[in-house]
Amino acid sequence: MLIALKGLSEDYNEQDIFKNALYGVIFCRVAGIAAVAVMDGSFLLGGITAPAFGPGSALFFASGIIIGVVVLFIFYLFGAIFFKKSFDILSVKSGEKMFSTAGLLLLIGALLTIILVGFVVMFVAWILAAVAFFSIKTPARLPSEPPTT
Repeated sequence: MLIALKGLSEDYNEQDIFKNALYGVIFCRVAGIAAVAVMDGSFLLGGITAPAFGPGSALFFASGIIIGVVVLFIFYLFGAIFFKKSFDILSVKSGEKMFSTAGLLLLIGALLTIILVGFVVMFVAWILAAVAFFSIKTPARLPSEPPTT
């Protein structure tokens, strides 16, 4: 997807399409890594510091999961904002309005990840983006030099 957006940003001579999508990918990758690191850290520290599994260690585990989900939510939200910017620019340049809809659904899905429904909405948004990619009409390339007579 990122390679396709790079090509389209060159076709439409709009580097913000690729740049915003790249930031979106980075934020989404960081979201997963940071959430797993926070949750793993809480499990490891809870297992080491708690002499036996009790109410204190259960609270520690639960707080680690909650913090991990909040970290995931924040980074997904930033990633979705950048993807929405990228898809909005692509929608304007290509005339394919489905990109704008996919960007909006990604943003709504990122907002709803806090209650886990957002992952389904984000999945639907990516399907819609794939359909938009297949529906796009690429611009005709102009010849580099006019023919000589």
